[in-house]
Amino acid sequence: MRFPVIVSAALLVASSVAAEIQPPRVTLTQVDWAAAAASLPDRGSEQPAAEFARTNAQTEKRFPGISKSSVPVLLPLDSGPFQPTKYFLPGPAGYTGTFTINSGEGGFKISYKKKPIDIEITGAGYTYNLEGPDHHETFPAKDLQDAFPGIRRILHEAHVRYVFERFGVPYIVSIQCYDRRPSSKFLSCREADPIAVKFLSLLRTAGGTPQTIEAPKVDLTQPTDTSDFTYYSPGDLIPNSGWRKMPGRADYTVYANMRYPFAEAPSYVKSQSFMPWGDCYRSGHSGRLGRKDSQYHCKVNGIPLTFNESAAVNFTYPWRDNFCELRDFLVGQCPGGYGHQGQDIRPGNCVLQNEGADRCLPYQHRLAAVRDGLIWRTPGNLGAYIVVNTKNDFVRFRYLHMNPKFMDDEGLVTGRQVSQGEIIGKVATWGDYENGTSYHLHFNMQVVTKLGWVWVNPYMSLVLAYEKLIGGRGTEIKPGDPAPIIPDKPPVILNPAPQSDAKAADAKAAAEKPAEAKPRKKTRRHLRKRHR
Repeated sequence: MRFPVIVSAALLVASSVAAEIQPPRVTLTQVDWAAAAASLPDRGSEQPAAEFARTNAQTEKRFPGISKSSVPVLLPLDSGPFQPTKYFLPGPAGYTGTFTINSGEGGFKISYKKKPIDIEITGAGYTYNLEGPDHHETFPAKDLQDAFPGIRRILHEAHVRYVFERFGVPYIVSIQCYDRRPSSKFLSCREADPIAVKFLSLLRTAGGTPQTIEAPKVDLTQPTDTSDFTYYSPGDLIPNSGWRKMPGRADYTVYANMRYPFAEAPSYVKSQSFMPWGDCYRSGHSGRLGRKDSQYHCKVNGIPLTFNESAAVNFTYPWRDNFCELRDFLVGQCPGGYGHQGQDIRPGNCVLQNEGADRCLPYQHRLAAVRDGLIWRTPGNLGAYIVVNTKNDFVRFRYLHMNPKFMDDEGLVTGRQVSQGEIIGKVATWGDYENGTSYHLHFNMQVVTKLGWVWVNPYMSLVLAYEKLIGGRGTEIKPGDPAPIIPDKPPVILNPAPQSDAKAADAKAAAEKPAEAKPRKKTRRHLRKRHR
């Protein structure tokens, strides 16, 4: 009998680190390569390595790099209505890839007509063990038990997932969908089910190479120098800004080593909804929005706000976690099961077109690739993933709100390889259209669990990456610590209002005026008179 090997990467870190930062915990896969070799369609009597070498030679042209997979690769070799995409990434952590099917093909009755449907399959050399809630729903898949003993149907984070184990390897087939009635705008999970079942029926052993799967190592070394960087603790949201006013999760895990996503410092992890110019995200507000510098507040907490995106508090330390902030997105790692899925990050400053503007101009700051990896993005899509498959991490990072037209023009689409630090775009305001959101980057992270790809909080991974970028340790502001004073930080104004000749002369005279003598100290009598 094989037992899973559970490893904490903390045992493998050579450097001393702050106690708060934690490495991920993983379960290593124990592969039965003999059983996998016996499942090959042209199996012979050789050792598994030789059997799979022959199979890899046959499938390598269609699925490049398939021999790099540390687990047996299951794919629909007789793909039928499913077409492989350029998103296929085998490596030391296993493999992941997608196939597509167009609406109306394969005999499936589908109301959704907008885009081709992606079917993703992943086989994991190791899986991440997450603490806390996961909020998934599990249903029996009785009709599939003969072909896939122990298979489970799971609804989690807007995907239907079929999870099973074969040759000791966890596999997940997943389709993005919504647990609602069929619609032309959204693929329902009810309609996604028969697509996933058909895909499962076509899976065959297609490649891979027997190799040792090692526990991943995460370097948690922090800079020794200090800096002015400050940040609130993970899970410490703006008061009452969580789903149904629930708090966040105090997740100190650094899930992967990475470069910081902004090319230059400083930048600021900040809420876009519950700070100046934010709309309180459907929680209600008192006061007027839409006029520069008008005063208002979100009803959930009453914190005074001003309608001006360039407000200093938006572009100064400290950072604040917003992973579990109020949104309608399913997030298993948040207490209420709903949240923001990632972190909103503002750049170093706000550039205004003129003095009367209330929002920042886009495209003033550059974004860099956080790791070497494969881009996963269809043309026109708002988000771009960088997918990483190494012996140390099985993770993907998502950049959201860049201009999709620019990304298309620059070839930032599925199949492109990027290098860590490579400039991949600029900060924008793209929601579903230009100026559809505030000026920021929304940054997500997913890791592979036995439920498939799951959203995890990138906050502490960002903290460590930022410390390395600026070369200095940050200071954590823990619950109960006094809030820091926010320094004044005026925006950059491209077209300031011209001064009149008289104002210019007055300004010049004031600049040339000699310093006045130090004012006489006020007596109590003077103070009493002043405050009457």
